[in-house]
Amino acid sequence: MPDAFWSVARRLRETFRETTAPWEITPAQARALVVLLRRGSIRLSDLSADLRIAPRSATEVVDALADRGLVARGPDPTDRRAVLVTVTPAGHAAGAAIGEARAAEADRFFAALPEADRLELHRLLRALLP
Repeated sequence: MPDAFWSVARRLRETFRETTAPWEITPAQARALVVLLRRGSIRLSDLSADLRIAPRSATEVVDALADRGLVARGPDPTDRRAVLVTVTPAGHAAGAAIGEARAAEADRFFAALPEADRLELHRLLRALLP
């Protein structure tokens, strides 16, 4: 069973990269964009915690997204030492398009399973999440 699990995980990662390729966005950048879209303006330290990556890595991800105009940095009004990261209008548009593409790809990927099996797989995966 572990081999099958890791094989499916690898296929999903490859599919994710292929699906997001038109936006020239890495998986880490896409994950960050999803978190930012969900949470709104957040501190860089909170983003790194949400992504479970080192603060330096979060800085690199945000730098890449900012260079593409998808996010912007600004001062935290409650702590002038902190920086808030916010999704720009272009980031909202890209995030929505990426979300739609990923959902369509997931539908294609899991279409081989009957609906009851998809629901059971979803239940099992949710049970494994913290």
